[in-house]
Amino acid sequence: MTVSPRMLDRIFLYAKLVRLDKPIGTLLLLWPTLWALWIAADGKPSGKLVFIFAFGTLLMRSAGCAINDYADRDFDKHVARTQHRPLTSGKISGTEVLSIAALLAVVAFLLVLQTNKLTVALSFPALFIAVSYPYTKRFFAIPQAYLGIAFGFGIPMAFAAQAGAVPLLAWALLLANIFWAVAYDTQYAMVDRDDDVKLGIHTSAILFGKHDVLAIMLCYAVTIGILALVGLRLRLSGAYYAGLAVAVGMAVYHYFLIRDRSRDGCFKAFRHNNWFGGAIFVGLFFHYLMKS
Repeated sequence: MTVSPRMLDRIFLYAKLVRLDKPIGTLLLLWPTLWALWIAADGKPSGKLVFIFAFGTLLMRSAGCAINDYADRDFDKHVARTQHRPLTSGKISGTEVLSIAALLAVVAFLLVLQTNKLTVALSFPALFIAVSYPYTKRFFAIPQAYLGIAFGFGIPMAFAAQAGAVPLLAWALLLANIFWAVAYDTQYAMVDRDDDVKLGIHTSAILFGKHDVLAIMLCYAVTIGILALVGLRLRLSGAYYAGLAVAVGMAVYHYFLIRDRSRDGCFKAFRHNNWFGGAIFVGLFFHYLMKS
């Protein structure tokens, strides 16, 4: 089968729409989900579930990007960083965007159907949160906290799928993820702060104002504090705390990137959060590896 140049161009536009060229969002979703899977399975998660949640994370992040662009289509044309996105620039239609988002969500749901009833039940609020998040920027002062719920809902779902229950520990991990999301997405919001003020969009970067850097560092501190308490509750070994220590070092590095509030520095810090989440997972991985 020969793919025409026109169809190839269309495929590239769709890939750009769902940010396949920018995997950072998928990774920020994936790391906390993997934390939960490894903890719920005592370091021996089902290979099937690892695949379901990894692929499902990619699908739902992609669907979320499409929904976000549709919701923000009238705002993005006024922001330099987003005005050339496929929908905003008119290269694809709103109907196409919604169709792609729906298709991705359906495929993700088919994956969830391979788990248990509790995980399937949790998938409905997860979908609602993912779809409604872009609209919170119109009325909620800290939409980044809502994003933390959306990006962290894989945590209770992972516990449900692996252990058949969602213990208090899972909600503690979700809370840690919310504070982490406020930290990294405030860095991201600092890049567009001037444009967002003009458009009347709510973000934590605007709410925190001159205290934005302090707020970010406090959110990192709370994230690490909750994760340290999780480690104490589970009696995790030094390997886990070594991972946390590396994450602390990265948070300090981010401070030096954002302290002058430059756009490049803030965006670099945001992207670097992939390594923050990865360091915590590596600590968990080696704890359970040495335990077995």
